[in-house]
Amino acid sequence: MSGRIDLDEILQKTVEMDGSDLHLTPGLPPTVRVHGNLNPLNDYPEVGADELSELLHSVLEKHQAEELEEQWELDFSHSVSGVSRFRGNIMRQRNSLAAVFRVVPWDVPQLDTLGLPDSIEDLCDLPRGMVLVTGPTGSGKSTTLAAMVGRVNEERGVNIITIEDPIEFLHKHRRAIIKQREVGTDTHSFANALRHALRHDPDVLLIGEMRDQESVGIALTAAETGHLVLSSLHTQTAALTIHRIIDMFPQAMKDQVRGQLADALQGIVAQQLLPRADGPGRVVAAEVFISTSAARNLIREGNEHQLNSVLETGRSAGMQTMDYSLASLNRRGLIDRETALANCVDRNSLQRHMSM
Repeated sequence: MSGRIDLDEILQKTVEMDGSDLHLTPGLPPTVRVHGNLNPLNDYPEVGADELSELLHSVLEKHQAEELEEQWELDFSHSVSGVSRFRGNIMRQRNSLAAVFRVVPWDVPQLDTLGLPDSIEDLCDLPRGMVLVTGPTGSGKSTTLAAMVGRVNEERGVNIITIEDPIEFLHKHRRAIIKQREVGTDTHSFANALRHALRHDPDVLLIGEMRDQESVGIALTAAETGHLVLSSLHTQTAALTIHRIIDMFPQAMKDQVRGQLADALQGIVAQQLLPRADGPGRVVAAEVFISTSAARNLIREGNEHQLNSVLETGRSAGMQTMDYSLASLNRRGLIDRETALANCVDRNSLQRHMSM
């Protein structure tokens, strides 16, 4: 294939290949990530820097192009009719532009189809508190959060407000009222949106990502004052998530934040997507933390490094460690031993669970 690249055409091909991401980089052909592996589309020509810049600007609104020019990076959403929605990110590199488009299906996924523990459904039924979904980039955090919002939307007559950058899954009103706000289009920042959202009588708040001290502080206050707050962080375990939140604040505020977090935090789902051993595709491994009185005391006293013992002994409450999840997936033939070992938190812990 030769000639200029049609963006919507290669986005459609990405979906047809069951790809998760399309990479556009100057000097390379379009490249699709399928089940975790990068696959160059060698039937297409290498993308030139000027061509790519023109291609990307053709799908941007005027205000988005201005933001890209000013900030040198941009998150945005793009749709191809009858195909899918996409979360786009553009950044400057070596004085040119590069982009990645993440596939976002039209339909909101059902929580019980994601392969996550049943205890996560109970977190959706909470009247108040904070629930976090964490993991590295590409671990399915947005999909899990969308499924949780979808469950609330189907089951509860509440007012849901989401703040996202950009909006990914589009939710329709079911039993709930749902309002979705996009940073850069509907609001200037997560912090601004959060402050004003509390004046719109919300029962449930989804914050796409807690990025700074101000947004975390407002989210904690919202969770303490009778709202269910759902959000995400780029952390790999429950203990690291708590460390990350507390470390966002200066030393003089850490004890106060520990107290707020101990009272407000209801659960953490730390997940990663791993290649399946029984066929194509990926499977989710998840650590699940459910707040208990023992866990709250550890957080309040600054001993969150001991949370692993709470997770190990809390299976009756719906908890499990990442290593337990990996061992379970391996015993069921869903991931191989090498994958489990490469992604575990503690090799001794993993091997102990594998031998059970």
